[in-house]
Amino acid sequence: MNSIAVRSTVLVFCLACLVFSGLVSGRSGRQSSANADLIVHEWGTFTSIADRSGKAVKWSPGGGPTDLPRFVEHFRTADFKGGLRGTVRMETPVIYFYSPSETTVSVKVSFSRGVITEWYPRASHIEPDPGDVLSDTALFDGPRDGSIAWNSVMVSPELPAKLPQDGSENHYYAARKTGAAPVTVRTRKGVQQEKFLFYRGVSVFDVPVAAQSMVDGKVLVRNLGTEEIPEIILFERRGEKLGYRTGGALQGEAELEPPELTSTVESMSGDLEGVLIGRGLYPDEARAMIETWKKSWFEEGSRLLYIVPPRVVNAVLPLSIHPAPAQVDRVFVGRLELITSATEQEVETALARHDYPTIAKFGRFLEPILNDLYEKYPDQAARLERELGETYNAQASDPGK
Repeated sequence: MNSIAVRSTVLVFCLACLVFSGLVSGRSGRQSSANADLIVHEWGTFTSIADRSGKAVKWSPGGGPTDLPRFVEHFRTADFKGGLRGTVRMETPVIYFYSPSETTVSVKVSFSRGVITEWYPRASHIEPDPGDVLSDTALFDGPRDGSIAWNSVMVSPELPAKLPQDGSENHYYAARKTGAAPVTVRTRKGVQQEKFLFYRGVSVFDVPVAAQSMVDGKVLVRNLGTEEIPEIILFERRGEKLGYRTGGALQGEAELEPPELTSTVESMSGDLEGVLIGRGLYPDEARAMIETWKKSWFEEGSRLLYIVPPRVVNAVLPLSIHPAPAQVDRVFVGRLELITSATEQEVETALARHDYPTIAKFGRFLEPILNDLYEKYPDQAARLERELGETYNAQASDPGK
């Protein structure tokens, strides 16, 4: 073998050794940075309202009074979100940690085309910065991804939980009723403790499903993505009567008959709990999620509830945790509010009677419902506006009505 061949053989051998060494050290590095005993679970909701075509419409998802404890932190102020327009209200994702021993992790969540608007405990970093100037249409003006990070979260399974309270009865507290380990974050405001990491936000990402009310009362549900929707449930409530119809998994499209209003909150909760457990939540987590949201999910009106495909969740909300957990399960329920003929009739009747309690039931969804009515009956728009003003004036003059 000549000298050139020898040198080439030696060079290839040395490079192979370096590559092999690098691969091995890379593998062992990844293994050493993982926590084989740590399990992470997360649940949350994506709420939208459908237009006449069934797709998510632009609205003010932060409208209405705040429903969070006073100690929760906000992007600027508690009422900032009320003026931010979007297509999706991301509500109460909570991240639970399970570990047999104390451990410390860093956590970051990105939010596609969105802004994180509330969180607790205090975050290490928020993007965009709360000092940035954002218009009410900022999320539609160009690509913008939000994010939130906690650099040092101590997971302490043996630590007695000393959780903040604000003296109110709040649905936020229901999420604490699980076996998750308490988490502690040291901040400039001192030590803050909770049973989970909590955040909320508003976005304009593409909702993966459409639900269109048909003239015959049926609802046409369409999967707008490539991933199967694991479960769809059509729910309706009118006064004290309610019903729901399960549709199973959805790959393409399906027509659902309107549910018979002969069910109960208990039966709906039980079936939904089974779905959530089947997707990976522990039973106490599933119960905590339903207890947190049953007043909202089972309120007046019609809506499609669906399990968001895991790949969609991970694309919209990329989650990174270091050291990496042995297991991560994320279960998100999508809620697509429907403007059915029954909903339109109920709103029209309530306006004509100046029935403020009924109008108030529709809360943040009232604006898109009225916009739909204006579009459907343009000659009645002035009357509807006048009746809406008279309804609010009557309530202001007599709050007891």
